[in-house]
Amino acid sequence: MKTAHGEIPTPIFMPVGTAASVKAVSPRDLQEMGAKIILANTYHLHLRPGTPLIAQMGGIHKFSGWHGPVLTDSGGFQVWSLKYLRKIKENGVEFRSHLDGSKHFFSPESVMQSQREIGADIIMAFDECTPFPSTIEEAEKSLDYTKRWTREAKGWLLENPPLHGYEQKFFGIVQGGMHEELRLQAIEELKEVNPDGYALGGLSVGEPVEVMYKIADICTEHLPFDKPRYVMGVGTPWNLLELILRGIDMFDCVMPTRNARNGMMFTSNGVLHYKSARHKEEEIPPDENCDCYTCKNFSRAYLRHLIHSGEILALQLASIHNLHFYLHLMEQARAKIASGDFEEWARERINIVQREVL
Repeated sequence: MKTAHGEIPTPIFMPVGTAASVKAVSPRDLQEMGAKIILANTYHLHLRPGTPLIAQMGGIHKFSGWHGPVLTDSGGFQVWSLKYLRKIKENGVEFRSHLDGSKHFFSPESVMQSQREIGADIIMAFDECTPFPSTIEEAEKSLDYTKRWTREAKGWLLENPPLHGYEQKFFGIVQGGMHEELRLQAIEELKEVNPDGYALGGLSVGEPVEVMYKIADICTEHLPFDKPRYVMGVGTPWNLLELILRGIDMFDCVMPTRNARNGMMFTSNGVLHYKSARHKEEEIPPDENCDCYTCKNFSRAYLRHLIHSGEILALQLASIHNLHFYLHLMEQARAKIASGDFEEWARERINIVQREVL
């Protein structure tokens, strides 16, 4: 996919920079590890520092120092997750800030305005995340909001051009809970809107992983083949490989950086808990098959020492490795797809990467 700030090969993983910053990792680190696109969040940027300020600063690329492509989530999931702090209305969602309790309102149009101000290369329709579990009546009512708001968002965009001099691609979001017929209904209606890409929302919200795979399978059978498919907020390395097998192109998740800060690293030989005492005297790198900055320069013993000493460097080094691992996994996947032997390779990798490193 071509954007004003670079080409995005798929399948791709997008490091999450919620507040226009990937936690513990600099734009230079992201560039060196081969990141092609990062994600930021409209809800958080709306609250702080405010999207008009980002527009004043020339857009998110100039503001953050990351000059590659950016995707902004619409904030629908974040507003939904507030639960007791929000009230859904026909024309949008009224909510209170989790920061200071101040009152705000998101409508399909205001969210598009915010994303125009941010200046992301890919912007998302405002949706209503269907909870799990939900009855078909609850899911249908939720989906009605998303369908109507998506049409209103597209209409607003057609009348209000970008603010920073380049095209922004518009993705619609397929909702419908775990109800197959509603997911298919959502896809057919979204095709009429004709977005630049299709996202699957409302997954990885508590449902069994087999259900997530089943819904993704059903949806990819009916989504257009010539536009990117994006599963939002997922997941582990093995989740990504399983979903690529089902035809998914794009992913984002806080897991690589969040787990890194809590003592977990993903490696080519499985999951490494680098806080563990058994690594206290290990001179080997976290992953002997990895060429990231962390693995080329530091031992498991040193990383364990850093995190037990409360040193910020531990969080940075572990995050660099985990993001590099995810990005390299996607690079390998693209190569295997091109050579025609992806499925065999993916099945083998899935069995290995979810093991515990002893």
